[in-house]
Parts: sequence; structure tokens; C-alpha cells
Amino acid sequence: MTFDKALDILLVHCQGESGNVLFNGAPEIPGATILEKMDHLNNVDPSLRLFLTREPRAQVVHTTNLLLAPTRPDADVAFIVLQPDRAHPMSGSNCICVVTALLETGRVKMIEPETVVRLDTAAGLIVARAHCEGGRCLSVSLDNVPAFVQQLDVTIETAKWGRITGDIAFGGVFYAQINVDQVGLRTVPEAARALADAGTEIKSLLAEQVTVNHPEIPGLNEIAYVMFRDYQPDGSVITCTTLKPGRVDRSPCGTGSSANIAILHARGQARTGDKRISRSIIGGTFTTEILGETTIGGRPAVLPRITGQGYVFGRQQLRLDPQDPFLHGFAMSDTWGLQVGEL
Repeated sequence: MTFDKALDILLVHCQGESGNVLFNGAPEIPGATILEKMDHLNNVDPSLRLFLTREPRAQVVHTTNLLLAPTRPDADVAFIVLQPDRAHPMSGSNCICVVTALLETGRVKMIEPETVVRLDTAAGLIVARAHCEGGRCLSVSLDNVPAFVQQLDVTIETAKWGRITGDIAFGGVFYAQINVDQVGLRTVPEAARALADAGTEIKSLLAEQVTVNHPEIPGLNEIAYVMFRDYQPDGSVITCTTLKPGRVDRSPCGTGSSANIAILHARGQARTGDKRISRSIIGGTFTTEILGETTIGGRPAVLPRITGQGYVFGRQQLRLDPQDPFLHGFAMSDTWGLQVGEL
């Protein structure tokens, strides 16, 4: 990776989850599609991601969204989610951060009361509808890619908790969703460390025991996250998505909420027009709605809409010094835990 000018970054969060946006200065990324560009960042040259998401310039909780020109004619802009472990195809909270940043910086013209932004992602086209008032982006509704169930009631053999079950579903990435009581925990801030450790361990076991493949997008073939869930009597769900290098999502998780409502639909517990509230471990909320039904590779699927709010709170400018001994960043076990040995 080389670049000869500063990287301009807008600091944004969605319900507490970092979703910074690199909006100027990035080098060209090879690839004819956003999926190919993401694969290049993961498999050929990860240096830009490492520079942006690891110490000393960032911490394990930081995400930077890379803005790109769209590769499809029906999109306004493209983005790739850069996280400390790898580049990911889609994230609901990060998509909300990107749309908020585009509108509040004027990169995309804000039209009140609603601005439509079409986003090219490695998971497909995302249509965002932003509610705008007084020059502010007050909320963003994402018409997400089709969400579908890969398998219900998958058995997972564990040494620590015995045999547990989960549901495997796609909501932009693949999730394993597990009722939190199976690991003897609650979705509360005090349990965040234990939940992160449990999710990390279960994700490793899933890689050995469960195979997934998106029927229409080659290359989307891994369970990205384990999401613990706690269904409430009022129909809402408290979510806790666990991410490498061993942390929990601060937001209610848009792609995870999409996968969740696909699971509820598959179980006959939700239908077109229904809405569900997802609450995060720190109390943030998303609303998930089923807009309609479709099929993906012959599988029943739902068309989910996720609504939430992002907040712009600052700006940052980074520069590359060729003499910097940590151009590719570094990872330490005090924040990464034992996973630092897997790098």
C-alpha cells in the first residue's frame, strides 16, 4: 500500500458502535466488483486495513468503512467494512454510519424529508432511506439484501457447555444465533468479556462442524459471527454479536437482526409487515421489518428493513510516514487475547 496524501476520516458511531468513514485519500483497490476488491484486501494486500484498524492508530473496537466508486450502474456509492480481523461484506450499523456521513458532509445531496442512497456492497445492493430534517440525518432505514435460513436447530458439540443448538442464517453475512442461557450468561454489560470469550470459542467450533455457502454469491462461505440472543416477552430481542478479536457489538447489529427475523419467519413467528425491536447489550435499538418474501437459490427468504440512527462526532486525519516501524500496525494479547497467536 502506498499513498501520497493524508487520509481524511469522519468519526461516526451507530448506537455506540464505531463506524468511522474514510472519505478521502484512499489508494485504488484492484477488482472489477466490490466483492473482488474485498477479496483483494483480504487475500492479496491487507496493508490499508491494517494501517487503519490496528494499533497505534486504532483499537480493536474500531471499524473504518472504505468509500469507493460503485461498480454497478444502479448504485450511488460503494463501501467495504474494514475491521481488525479482515474486510467484511456488509454491516447494518456501519451502513447507517456511512449514509449519515455521506449526507451530513454533503458528499451526497441531502433532500428533506427523505433522501434515498443506493450502496454497492460485496453482499449486494443496499437501498437506504434517510429521514432528514434541519440538515441532520435523523434516522436511516436500510432495505437489506434478502435474508434466509441456512439451517435451524444445528447441534454444536462443545467441551465447556456440552451439546448446544443454534440457528444458521444469512442477513448480509452468515450468523450462528444461539440462546444465551445455553452458555449460562445474560446479555448485560457486566458479562461482555465472558460473552466475547464464549462467542469466540463457539465460532472456532463452528468452523470445524458446520459448512455454509451463499447459493448466489461465491466466496461468502463462512460463519462470520456468533450472536447470542435473549427473546423478551414483548416480542423484542436483546442481541449480543461477538466479533474477533474477542469483543461484542455495541449496536443491536443490523445484519444480525435481519438474520434473526428470517429465523422467526422460518419458524412461523413473523410474517410480511411485522416489525421487531432489537436491543443491544447497552440498550441501543433497531427496528426490523419484513417488507416481503422472495427466494435465494431456491430457499425461502425475506426482504428485511433495518432502521436506526448514526452520529457524527468528529474528524481525523492520518498520514503515512515511510519510516514508521508500525505501518501495518500490531496486535497485543492484552486486547486480542489468545487469538493474537492465530495472526
